[in-house]
Amino acid sequence: MIEAHLYRDGRAADDPVVLASVPDLMDHDGVFVWLDVRSPDDGDFRFLKETFALHPLVVEDLRHQHQRPKVELFDAQAYVVLRPVRPADGVVLEELELHALAGRRYLVTIRADEGFDMTSTVARWDRQPELLAKGGGFAVYVLIDEVVDGFLSTVERLEDQADDLEDLIFATDDGPADVPQVQERLFRLKRECVRLRRSAMPMRQGIDLLQEEPALALPSLAPYYRDVMDHVIRTVELTDNVRDLLTSMLEVRIGQVANHMNDIMKKLTAWAGIILVPTLIAGIYGMNFDNMPELGWRLGYPGALGLMALSSLALYLVFKKREWL
Repeated sequence: MIEAHLYRDGRAADDPVVLASVPDLMDHDGVFVWLDVRSPDDGDFRFLKETFALHPLVVEDLRHQHQRPKVELFDAQAYVVLRPVRPADGVVLEELELHALAGRRYLVTIRADEGFDMTSTVARWDRQPELLAKGGGFAVYVLIDEVVDGFLSTVERLEDQADDLEDLIFATDDGPADVPQVQERLFRLKRECVRLRRSAMPMRQGIDLLQEEPALALPSLAPYYRDVMDHVIRTVELTDNVRDLLTSMLEVRIGQVANHMNDIMKKLTAWAGIILVPTLIAGIYGMNFDNMPELGWRLGYPGALGLMALSSLALYLVFKKREWL
C-alpha cells in the first residue's frame, strides 16, 4: 500500500495526490512528495522502479528484508537502509528495518511492517517548513536523526541496566544460587550492545556518503548532517563504554565465583585435616599387634579418645584463626 503526501514550499498541501501524477508533480519548483509504502507487494515495487528509475540492485534489496544499514548513491538519488531499535522484554532489543529513497524533491519510505512510527518525523517536518522546502536532503536527515535519537535512548537504557547489574554484583554474597542469573544477564546485555553497535556503526559511512551528494546535502544543511554524525559517534562510543563495563563486570564476577570456590575448598581441606588426625590415631591402635604396649593400659581407650579430641580441637582453632573455617 502506498500513501502519497504532497508538500508545497515545505507545508503539507490538502490536494489529493494520485500516484500516476507523482512524476509530473516533482517537476514543479517548491514541491516535495513523500510516499509512504507499507507492506509493499509486486505492484508497488513495479511502480517505484518505473517512477524513480531505480537500479535493479536497489529493487532487489527492497524486495529482501534483513539488509545491513547502508547508504548507496545512484544518479542524484540515495538509497538508505536503517535499522531502528526499540526495547522489548527485559534486556532484549527489537530490531526493525526501514528502507528509504531520497531525491531532490521526494522521499520514499518503505516499511515491511508498522514497527517504525513516522509520527515524530512528520511532526518535525511540519515544524520546519523552511528547511523541508529545500527538498529530500532535509527530509532524509530528519528520518536518520529520529533513528539515531532512538539509538541514544536505547544506550541510556542499557547504561541503567548495566548500573543495576554492577550494584547487584558488588552487593551479592557470592552464593551459588545467584551465579547463573547474574552471568546470564551480563551475557545478554553484552549481546544487545553488540546488536546496537551493529545498527549504528555503518551510519557513519552512510552519512559521509550523503554529504557528498549535492542534490541532497545542500550547504545550508551541512550543520544538520554534522549534528547527526556527532550523535552517531556518541552512540558508538557510549555503546563501547557499556560493553567494556560489562566485560569488566564479567571478569569481576568470574573472580568472585573463583574466590567463592577457593573458600569452599579451604573449608573442605580444613575439615579433612581435622578428621584425618583422629582417623590416623584410630588406625594405629586398630592394628592389634601383640607387641603394642598401649593395648594393656587401663586408661588406653579414654586416652586415645582424649588425644583424638584434643588434636581435632587444636586443628579447629588453628584453621579458625587462619579464617579457613
